[in-house]
Amino acid sequence: MESRETKLVLLPGIYGTGELFADFIEALPREFAARAVHYPNDVCLSYAELLGIVQNEVPASEPYVIVAESFSTPLAIQFAGMNPLNLKGLVLSAGFATSPVRGALQWLSPIMAPLLAHLPVCGIGAKILVPESKDPESALARMRVAIASVEPKVMMDRVQSVVGCNALEELGKIKVPVLYLQATRDFLVNPVCLEEMRQVKPEIEVVVMDGPHVILQLMPRQAVEIVADFVRRL
Repeated sequence: MESRETKLVLLPGIYGTGELFADFIEALPREFAARAVHYPNDVCLSYAELLGIVQNEVPASEPYVIVAESFSTPLAIQFAGMNPLNLKGLVLSAGFATSPVRGALQWLSPIMAPLLAHLPVCGIGAKILVPESKDPESALARMRVAIASVEPKVMMDRVQSVVGCNALEELGKIKVPVLYLQATRDFLVNPVCLEEMRQVKPEIEVVVMDGPHVILQLMPRQAVEIVADFVRRL
């Protein structure tokens, strides 16, 4: 598939805003066009409800590739599992089809989430997950602002969606090529998640990148090179 004929539909992480794809989009070769999807950060929506947003955002009559990161990867798998018309490929960045949270935390999360919804967890989470930057225009600074802007109840609802997700059945139904970007310094997604996915779909193409969980934000040019090569081979 020639890249000039293919659009990229970008699905965001748990912060829900497509604005953080700005550096990735800027690094794209001219023959690529990209559309970043946004999720409302003041309304709790399940994966099933977010699926409707994705269906409304994909091109109606043009070939396209979905690029989903972290929180959106089970959603992208569910969508691709329906084998929609014109979908040519799927890119999963730091993704999972089942909960990346394992052990006791997985069982405790339904109890803890309602309590955390009353605390400034988004601001705290931004400080923990994203290192502070002295440059207010940097990707790190923009990510901290984006995470902190999500209403706590929405963030906790999304966390519960992640903990309870299981899209392995839908993964097995996908007919288009799948590319997985794995970060060597990903402290959020358990490597077991990829192993489970490859048991269902062994042909998943995996590229390992020496970076943190947020590959597309902090390593946009390297990620673009890999994604562009994948799309050109479709």
